[in-house]
Amino acid sequence: MDTAAGIVPDGNAVVYCEGSFSTTYGKTAHGLVRRTRRYRILSVIDSECAGRDAGELLDGRRSGIPLVGNLQEAVQAAREAGNPATHFVIGLAPDGGRLDDRTRQAVLEAVAAGFNVDSGLHDFLGEDSEIAGLAMECGVVLRDIRKTPSRKQLHAFTGRIQEVTSLKVALLGTDSAIGKRTTAWLLVEALESAGYTAELIGTGQTAWMQGARYGIILDSLINDFVAGEIEHALWSAWQEQRSDVLVIEGQGSLLNPAYPGGFEILAAGRPQAIVLQHAPARLEYDGFPGYALHPLEKQIEALELISGRPVVAITLNHENLSRDELPEVCRTIQTDTGLPVCDPIFDGLEVVVEALKPYLKR
Repeated sequence: MDTAAGIVPDGNAVVYCEGSFSTTYGKTAHGLVRRTRRYRILSVIDSECAGRDAGELLDGRRSGIPLVGNLQEAVQAAREAGNPATHFVIGLAPDGGRLDDRTRQAVLEAVAAGFNVDSGLHDFLGEDSEIAGLAMECGVVLRDIRKTPSRKQLHAFTGRIQEVTSLKVALLGTDSAIGKRTTAWLLVEALESAGYTAELIGTGQTAWMQGARYGIILDSLINDFVAGEIEHALWSAWQEQRSDVLVIEGQGSLLNPAYPGGFEILAAGRPQAIVLQHAPARLEYDGFPGYALHPLEKQIEALELISGRPVVAITLNHENLSRDELPEVCRTIQTDTGLPVCDPIFDGLEVVVEALKPYLKR
């Protein structure tokens, strides 16, 4: 887990991911295990994976974050480690982002045990009279991360995106739940290692939970303000940080039937370059059997046609591929597309940084 120096976390967190840590529905928990500046992650609740190390299960690398069977085990483990838990964070990201009955009961249990609760779901805890009443009685705080700011706080598009002189890179994907956010963070780190300054522009609730300093929650914004909020986040990051590169986290994918995303980022964010995340072994859109994933070449063509900007590199999600298969898969995609290809987890992102250098020189 990465916690940036100088940033004081909100508290010690137990992440709830019951029944989903080994699936794409656990992607919020996955992100928090990999890195967060907002919390110290103590454990992840998923009885189906209990007894294992979360990082080892996720990426083959031990994180020191145990998977436990229930809240009681999480509390006990925290006490034994000398780090009392303060926050209960919902690490689920199911299709539609709804609060199911099992998760609702888990929230009630956590509130009764004195936990502050953070949720990135579309059903707001603060609007559930039973949960909100119990939270008031127990003196704990509920945070609904996807709750839209008031209209008075939202920004309309102005055109001042043209003032931004940082290189803007959109990290988009060929599907939802494909690793765009993880690769975006890794790209920020790779750029920093190469001597550049870089900032992540988050566009979802998980990036907020990870402590991204600039961003929006795109999928819950009022449509009239999406372009303006993207512009404002980028302009604010540039105005305050003057980073060499602003890496924009993508949402959904351009051709996804349920979560079409990326057009607003291209239209309002006006990136100079696109990095495209792809899962070669994935044949259908995540969670929607029968909806065939559009070919990689078609997705590249669509992105470049709409944006007028190039896809400069392909980054791979290695789901359902063995480590031994990856080199040949990378070579095939590189031959087919003429673009540099890498697996961010196993290979690093040096080839992507190299692909961006000509744009940085400009």
